[in-house]
Amino acid sequence: MTPGATIFTPSRSPLTIAALVLPQASILEVASVLDPLRAANRHLGQDSYRWRVVSPDGRAVPLTCGIELPSSGPLSAAAGADALIVIAGFRQAEVATRQLIRDLRRMAPRFHAIGGIDAGAWVLARAGLLDGHRATVHWEDLEDLAAAHPEVEVLPQRFVLSGARFTAGGAAPAADLMLHLIRSRHGAAVALQVAASFITTARDGADPQISAPSADMRLDPRVAAALARMEARLDSPEPAAAIARHVGVSPRRLEGLFRADLGTTPAAHALDLRLQAARRMLTDTRHAVQEVALRTGFTSPSAFARAFRRRFGTSPLRAREVAGPGAQPPRPDRTNGSPETDGA
Repeated sequence: MTPGATIFTPSRSPLTIAALVLPQASILEVASVLDPLRAANRHLGQDSYRWRVVSPDGRAVPLTCGIELPSSGPLSAAAGADALIVIAGFRQAEVATRQLIRDLRRMAPRFHAIGGIDAGAWVLARAGLLDGHRATVHWEDLEDLAAAHPEVEVLPQRFVLSGARFTAGGAAPAADLMLHLIRSRHGAAVALQVAASFITTARDGADPQISAPSADMRLDPRVAAALARMEARLDSPEPAAAIARHVGVSPRRLEGLFRADLGTTPAAHALDLRLQAARRMLTDTRHAVQEVALRTGFTSPSAFARAFRRRFGTSPLRAREVAGPGAQPPRPDRTNGSPETDGA
């Protein structure tokens, strides 16, 4: 590659990618990274994209669905690749060991570009490889990553390019990212052919990870707009009347639309969204119950506990206990997986 060029520039040279897949990653995320490259080669009629899968210990990687993904070797087997992509999901603070973090730091200069998919951004941030860069992560982790790593500009986008770094929020954004890579290197026509192969369309990186439901869900546009507003304001919920005013209908009309499309009321649906988010935080992070309550718009822990019990039939603390430490995904807070605890 010429000086100053990135992998996201027009080129006919073959591109080799090493995918470092961590245990408890999603098979959908792995496929979203690799299959667009395979399809691009098919449409180009040549191996313009090459890849290898590596793992922390060089052995097959257990994925969330129970399948083990074969590996070409440990991280050292990624040597010689143009780009390294870290694909991580649940329990990254556990499976991305201190040794792996040190190895990432040591090997990083060997690659023209380094990327992270889903919790891969956490791993790169822990290694200091996102310092001074813009990045994204799964939408559930945006606030936590920004708090734990203030040296990283965290954006709520589907994917983010930042110099020699790139990140994507999950499986679908990873596919969007790879389509963008193919379009950047080989043109829009090839990218469109690849997208058509999977009967999909590419989304722009700057698009939000969570957006109003698409038309194929058969929702009234005003219901879709109300849902998007509710999801964006979980920590500061609005009265149904305010939401109705925002979407341009009366509260009574909005309630009728919700009952027709979703079989519930705006207030009930908004509360359920907040409680579902709270349950994810309880099982997926180490945030105190009081903080979970505040982040989901409850004025007091007692009000939160009552609403949680009515919805799920158990207390917030009991829900966390049942999930257990082995079931906790990697949504780490400031005390879990920071550079200080990695022996930086």
